[in-house]
Amino acid sequence: MSVYDLITAWFSDPANWTGPAGIPARFAEHTAYSAAAMAVAAAIAVPLGLATGHTGRGGLLAVGLANAARALPTIGVMFLVVLAMGIGLVPVQVALVILAVPPILVNTYEGVRAVDPGLRDAAAGMGMRGTQVLLRLELPVALPMVLLGLRTAAVQVVSTATIAAYVGVGGLGRFIFDGQNRQEFGMVAGGSLLVALMAVLVLVFFWLLRRLAVAPGLRAREAAARE
Repeated sequence: MSVYDLITAWFSDPANWTGPAGIPARFAEHTAYSAAAMAVAAAIAVPLGLATGHTGRGGLLAVGLANAARALPTIGVMFLVVLAMGIGLVPVQVALVILAVPPILVNTYEGVRAVDPGLRDAAAGMGMRGTQVLLRLELPVALPMVLLGLRTAAVQVVSTATIAAYVGVGGLGRFIFDGQNRQEFGMVAGGSLLVALMAVLVLVFFWLLRRLAVAPGLRAREAAARE
């Protein structure tokens, strides 16, 4: 049988769509712990990136550490955390947060630092204080970069969460690793396709979010800069 036939047969089997090990349940598991890791990472990295970018204090150190963390091998981070904390969902979540923080932090910091100093001076001349400048000027202007960091982290988290199946956590990775163990290549290919589909859905989500959240003027300026 061809790969297409194996995938079609696996998706066509009604048994794969029901129960706690079915596609909807695994998809929901994968979405839940990916979203939870992203929420924690964003809660850590976005405020830190905004603060260091706005004040300029500690930014180079934070970005340097974040870039160093991005060089760490994904699977190595996962297994180091699991070895330190044991098997379970919490260690996996910690590892995913560690992997998600660097791109969010770096892009948020760089986005704020890239704001035109003339705009900051104009805002100060209008009587805005530091927090007002950050929230009403710097954050809206930096938002495309912030969303880019969140999108990059989200795709990485969704992909890395697949490895969590190695340590007994559910999600779409179960199809890949269980299929390998059982020599069911249709399950392996189907699980891989579902992970790719989730990554595409993440990209679509952030495209829509950017359309809704970023000012049209900023989108037009970025489009002009790319031409």
